[in-house]
Amino acid sequence: MSESRVIPPLDAAVLLKKFGLRADKKLGQNFLQDSSALESIVRAAGILEDDCVLEIGPGLGSLTRHLAVSAKEVTAVELDPDLIGPLQAVLAPYPNVRVVHGDILKLPISEIVRHPDYLVVANIPYNITSAIIRHLLESDPSLRARRIVLTIQKEVAERICAKPGDLSLLALSVQVYGKPVIAKVIPAESFHPIPKVDSAILRIDIYDQPLVPANLLDPFFKLTKAGFGQKRKTLRNSLSSGLHISAKEAESMLTAAGIDFMRRAETLSIEEWKMLCARIDM
Repeated sequence: MSESRVIPPLDAAVLLKKFGLRADKKLGQNFLQDSSALESIVRAAGILEDDCVLEIGPGLGSLTRHLAVSAKEVTAVELDPDLIGPLQAVLAPYPNVRVVHGDILKLPISEIVRHPDYLVVANIPYNITSAIIRHLLESDPSLRARRIVLTIQKEVAERICAKPGDLSLLALSVQVYGKPVIAKVIPAESFHPIPKVDSAILRIDIYDQPLVPANLLDPFFKLTKAGFGQKRKTLRNSLSSGLHISAKEAESMLTAAGIDFMRRAETLSIEEWKMLCARIDM
């Protein structure tokens, strides 16, 4: 539904008052209403006119409207039942939007996505960022998104984009599946209510195949989880504890893979974790 249309700003405070609602802190509701920021998200997504978009947590529909004029179809999944009414009212002029009431973390992607080649574009709650990313990336490979663009806490976006030497389990979990980059920083004042921290637009271009072979993904994540289980310890000690093996066994395993057993988990690259994983019977 690609077309040129000026979309007037949506005043979240006014709309919430109209429907007798307040932002729910427990659900992490901070409604993005800055037009420039919304347009930046759409640009970062690189939406084509034939694209289908999955939006998570549309809230009051601010971003949804911008997606609707760029994409062929938008499926917006909203958890809060109180927002369904306002959302449907705001989106009434956009027939290519389908609103689904439900919890994205409990809905199989196959039940809500109609086309395999799709995009995910969303402003998601800070408190479930990791869970949502895992849910999207670890879904059925035949229904994995082509690109994921999320507005998340700036600090978390920076951690996801980290390089070896400062990696986290979350960064590895993302970088195995795609290349993350920060497209733009969004100041806290762009939201209602105003959060305590700035946000960032994170774009993840998904690889055709994960960097780790499919048959090694489960042991890879079991191994990395063990390695990051006690970050302050050396790999020898963290793997010994996490895998329930002796320190001597962990040391031998690391040495055989050409990895200094005194290193720490955050310093290893994906390739080194993969080499280590290939040498372990898990």
